Formats: sequence, structure tokens, C-alpha cells
Amino acid sequence: MSSITLRFLAEPSTVNFGGKVHGGTVMKWIDEAGYACATRWARRYCVTVSVGSIRFQRPIMIGDLVEVQARLAYTGTTSMNIAVEVRAGDMKTGQMAKVTECVVVFVAVEPDGKTIPVEAWQPETPSDIALAQYVKTHLDLARASLPAA
Repeated sequence: MSSITLRFLAEPSTVNFGGKVHGGTVMKWIDEAGYACATRWARRYCVTVSVGSIRFQRPIMIGDLVEVQARLAYTGTTSMNIAVEVRAGDMKTGQMAKVTECVVVFVAVEPDGKTIPVEAWQPETPSDIALAQYVKTHLDLARASLPAA
């Protein structure tokens, strides 16, 4: 399976002094959803390598329904790029709004920590193809900006 969605209610134990869910808590949820997606794809233990920029567009309030959707966007030889989107909203109205999105890179590892190859993912839907192209372009630009070794 190449996607997973976690759904739960924002609890009082997750709020900061401003009465909204901690940004660090949201980042934890992103990592957990990404891990579940990567591990399910690789069928192996996976670790986080990097997280793309996260910009919070709106706060999450106590009692909001939170959805964290992780989708496989691109695979390399050993890496899996997972697009994660967080939405939240009022359960009574059913209105959900995007809170943030990012790309998280995971690798599958052996018990000794050595990375291992993962099965290649082939996007099939127009949405998946567009997402894969976006991530591949972003990776190519990031690699081009690295200093020569």
C-alpha cells in the first residue's frame, strides 16, 4: 500500500501556552504517519533521513479532528520520499482545512543500520504522476546545489 491516513482528535495534553497544538506535536504526527507509510511499503524497519520545509498555515485547536495523510511520492534505490499533508477541522461542521504539508525521506535499514534497497514505486494516477514529478524535480535541484565532492 502506498498511502495511509491517521485520524484522531487533538487532545488537551498536546497544547502549548497559547492554547493551540504544539508545532512539535504536529511534526511528531508527520513523522509517525510517514514511518507507517514507508515501513508498510518497504516491509522493513525504516528511519527518517530528512524532512522538507514545514510551514504552518493555521493552528489546530483542542477537539479538532486531525487527519495526517502520508503518500509515497517517489522512490530511489534505497530511499522513499513520502508526501505528508495535515488537515484539521471541527467535527460538528465537517469543515477541514490544510494545516501544513511536507516531504519526508525514509530509508529501510538492516538491524545493523545499513540501508537496503526498496521496491520501486510506479505512479499510476495523474495525481500520483504529478506528485512524483514534483518531488523528482525538487531532488534534482537540491542535488545540483550541493558542493562538488
